[in-house]
Amino acid sequence: MSRRNDPARPPKPLNPIKLRDLALHYVGRYATSRAKLASYLTRKIRERGWEEGAAFADIEAMIEDFGRLGYVDDVAYAASRARALTSRGFGARRINEDLRAKGISETDSGEAREETEGARWQSAERFAKRKRIGPFATEQATPELQHKQFQAFLRAGHSFDIAKAFIRAAPGEAVEFAD
Repeated sequence: MSRRNDPARPPKPLNPIKLRDLALHYVGRYATSRAKLASYLTRKIRERGWEEGAAFADIEAMIEDFGRLGYVDDVAYAASRARALTSRGFGARRINEDLRAKGISETDSGEAREETEGARWQSAERFAKRKRIGPFATEQATPELQHKQFQAFLRAGHSFDIAKAFIRAAPGEAVEFAD
């Protein structure tokens, strides 16, 4: 039986070296923000405990070091995350909420927010296409269905005006939006 699956043997407590190894493995495997890395390391310490007599690791200093070395870059992470969500059809409001939840500061997410604002129409079009709404539907939606589609647009983070433009479009109709 492997050590991981053995309930009788608790995991070994962490020390500064093991904690740094965990952090390196995490940033090597996942794109992450400074806040998510701090949360992960704090959780690991809580789960496994700390080795007696070992000097307690300064998580913030470790994260600053990782940032200086380029292992963690909140600006690049925000831009990547925003592009991924935009390509899935999510709007600016939803993307900003996601970045805030991931611990990205307003200054670090500024470039990503600008890019998201610039692509808001294309993002809404992708959303409508994916959900078969408005011009991408096979038949005209009933008022009840239009209400549900409108709510879906708003939950996805799109503006009222953009949602209205797509919801009111007939199947096959070209949708135009003036900024």
